Amino acid sequence: MVEPSGGSLVNDEGEQLTAHYQHFEDTPTDAASGDNASMSDIFVLQAIHTIEFCLGCISNTASYLRLWALSLAHAELSEVLWNMSFQKAFGFQAGMAMPLVIFATFSMWAAETVAILLVMEGLSAFLHALRLHWVEFQNKFYEGSGYKFQPFSFKAILDDDDEI
Repeated sequence: MVEPSGGSLVNDEGEQLTAHYQHFEDTPTDAASGDNASMSDIFVLQAIHTIEFCLGCISNTASYLRLWALSLAHAELSEVLWNMSFQKAFGFQAGMAMPLVIFATFSMWAAETVAILLVMEGLSAFLHALRLHWVEFQNKFYEGSGYKFQPFSFKAILDDDDEI
């Protein structure tokens, strides 16, 4: 590899090679001369990146703790539903009607479980997917460097045609 005076890399066949590194783009430069910025500017920039990284770690940890708390609530609610409904059926002295009592309380316990716990489990899955998209994806890979969104408008198209 040869580095010509222009600063870009070329291979042995003379083809220009380019590389894109995000941390090099963030390095401040003096707009007038194109030189690298002073060390104090670089220290400030790195301090800002360090603070952003630490805040991101805290945010990711808090997000996982929220999911952990939801799973703990799921386990405790499951135990409460078991103890308050189905387990009480075994304490009755119903004699020959005991199978009917067990069936009725099991049906009530199953309906409560489906109505409450499955909704909580769906909420947990939804929150986890949302966390992965917004917390993990957005702060690691997303760069809002595109172009401004302009909604489709016939008026804007007709105005452009009138100018031509």
